[in-house]
Amino acid sequence: MGERVAAIDVGTNSTRLLVAEPDPSTGRLVTLERLMRITRLGKGVDSSRGLDPEAIERTLVVLREYREVMDRLDVARVRMTATSAARDAGNRDDFFGPAEEIIGSAPELITGEEEGRLSFRGATSDLDPALGPFLVVDIGGGSTEFIYGTTEVEGVLSCDVGCVRLTEKYLHSDPPGPDELTQCLSLTEVHLKDVKREIPGSVDAKTFVGLAGTITTAAAVELGLQEYDRDRIHHFHLTKAAAEDVFRTLATESYDDRIHNPGLEKERADVIVGGMCVLVQIMRDFGFNECLVSEADILDGLAASIV
Repeated sequence: MGERVAAIDVGTNSTRLLVAEPDPSTGRLVTLERLMRITRLGKGVDSSRGLDPEAIERTLVVLREYREVMDRLDVARVRMTATSAARDAGNRDDFFGPAEEIIGSAPELITGEEEGRLSFRGATSDLDPALGPFLVVDIGGGSTEFIYGTTEVEGVLSCDVGCVRLTEKYLHSDPPGPDELTQCLSLTEVHLKDVKREIPGSVDAKTFVGLAGTITTAAAVELGLQEYDRDRIHHFHLTKAAAEDVFRTLATESYDDRIHNPGLEKERADVIVGGMCVLVQIMRDFGFNECLVSEADILDGLAASIV
């Protein structure tokens, strides 16, 4: 085996770690550890344009945990990225400085386009090109990336719509009111018009590949998973009917009822409806009958970039 590498993705909603090493016979990355913690770094960023001190501390606590994991696994190189929340925050250095001290490498403030390209690389690395062209969609907390291509990226667009951003902006009732849901769906629809204009080929995509917590959670709820099972979620075919059913169920339940759905983490229950608005509107708007759920994403792309 080659040198071990680590990738850390500090997102608006979660902070994730991948530790991997290349298989000498195939060159493919073999996962040694994959962790996710809900840290909500982007809480309130959309309105305040700044990172909340408590959110910063929550995230730093998780980075200290990840540093211990990396030390235990003898990681040689690490790449850490910060995405939508940090892009929008005027005080990002309050987080970047301590984060660099803990990890030993500065967080990279990547653009939505760079984020998309890395996500595409990770998501399509184990897919047959015959399934392409792909529309890879990464629904995050603050932004959603749309990437089109088969073996290479042919178009990418980052839109300011995500599960945390929509929840904070529109979903104030418990459960959300019909008017609030309509606002989320309508705003997503506006952004999808931008996608179709900027990436004309996207309307001809053969396979819709969905990434990140909203989509993997939708799959877990549909499967009724009592415990997280990556192997059952990765490359699960989530039909449009199933996605609509999960959306309808979660959107009509109060938070206290919603948390009892198998497959839904309690920490994600308050923002999942916002994320589902994005997912179902994509499937409605583009006419996709199913979503190929992928657990390989920006983390895998980041790790591959430093092997």
